[in-house]
Amino acid sequence: MAHAPLIRLTDVSKSFSKGKDTIGIFQHLSMEIPAGDFIAIMGPSGSGKTTLLNMLGGIDQPSSGDLFFQDQNIARFNESALAAWRARHVGFIFQFYNLMPTLSAAQNVELPLMLTSLSAAKRRENVQTALNIVQLGDRAKHKPKELSGGQQQRVAIARAIVSDPQLLLADEPTGDLDRATADEILKMLQLLNQEMGKTIVMVTHDPAAAAYAKRILHLDKGKFVETELAA
Repeated sequence: MAHAPLIRLTDVSKSFSKGKDTIGIFQHLSMEIPAGDFIAIMGPSGSGKTTLLNMLGGIDQPSSGDLFFQDQNIARFNESALAAWRARHVGFIFQFYNLMPTLSAAQNVELPLMLTSLSAAKRRENVQTALNIVQLGDRAKHKPKELSGGQQQRVAIARAIVSDPQLLLADEPTGDLDRATADEILKMLQLLNQEMGKTIVMVTHDPAAAAYAKRILHLDKGKFVETELAA
């Protein structure tokens, strides 16, 4: 029996108002993302890649159309329902890590858990597990400035996975890293996908990064122009 998709976009349009003008980002975009997929989305600047990622993560909502996560239409959620849904199901990884400079690695990783009802002991345990997964278990007390760029991005990945979300969204996660460090981070994402079953959607302009995914979607002017299987 075929698995129902984890995510389904049906006839999604998105536009922004700028003064008196309406700027269309997507028109009638449809796609399905099966559970356990690893997709790289490529396309020129302004093609809507980050807007799409933000919609998949419930940060942005479609102007029209439906966005199903499992059987829930999150396009119909209000802000508080979306925030609760995000905290439970989605981990975000950004280009510039977005770590709090005054907090240790462990405290940064713990931040998403502060919104949960977990005990302090359980939070600590989950934080240590996440840091161990990204091979930084021994750096828990280090502040971001005491870590390399690659280590900071691994802390950011630990923060993204600490609440065990099904969906990881990565926006240019290696854009600020040299090639060797970028490859380390991408291998880690591959491992999270293959060994832990995380569904990953990654926006990138880098074909070498996209090659780590299972498939590559090309977005241009708000439409998918081609799909290919990654190498």
